[in-house]
Amino acid sequence: MRQAARADEYAEFAAARAGHLYRSACLLTAGDTHLAEDLVQETLGRLYVRWGRVSRVDNPAGYAQTVLTRTFLAHQRRRSSSERAVETFPDVADGRGTDTPLRLTLMQALGRLPAKDRAVVVLRYWEDRSIEETADALNASSSAVRTRCSRALGRLRELLGEDIGTYARP
Repeated sequence: MRQAARADEYAEFAAARAGHLYRSACLLTAGDTHLAEDLVQETLGRLYVRWGRVSRVDNPAGYAQTVLTRTFLAHQRRRSSSERAVETFPDVADGRGTDTPLRLTLMQALGRLPAKDRAVVVLRYWEDRSIEETADALNASSSAVRTRCSRALGRLRELLGEDIGTYARP
C-alpha cells in the first residue's frame, strides 16, 4: 500500500510540474520541442526512480529543475558530431499572441549561446533563481556563475543589437 501511495504522489507531482519543465526545456534547447519533450521525459524518469528520496527534500520542484538542467548539459556533451543546429525555425504559429517576432528572435539568440551559457540565462532569468541556486544546479562556483552570466548577457546584447525594441509591441 505504501508503494501505491508513493506512486500516486509522484503522478500528482509529475502532472503539476510537467508543463513548467517543458517550458524550461524549450528555452534550454532554443525551441527544439522534440528534444525538450525528450529531456522532460528523461527528467521525470530519473525523478521516479528516486522519488522516495526526492519527495523528502525541501523543494522537489527545484530539484526537478536541477535534474532537467543537468540532463540537458549531459545531452549537449554527448551529442553526436553529425547533428547540426539550424539557423532558422520553421514557420509555425503558436497562437499565443502577437509577440512571435520577438519570441523567435530571442529563441534564435538563445540558440546561438553555448549550452552552459544558455543554462545560466534560463536558470537566472527564466527560473528567477539566485546565483547560489544556479551555481548549485550547475555544480559550479558562484563566481563562475556570475562570470558566465555576465558574458552570456553580453553575447545576447551583441546578437540582439540595440533595436530589439522594434520586435516588442506595446
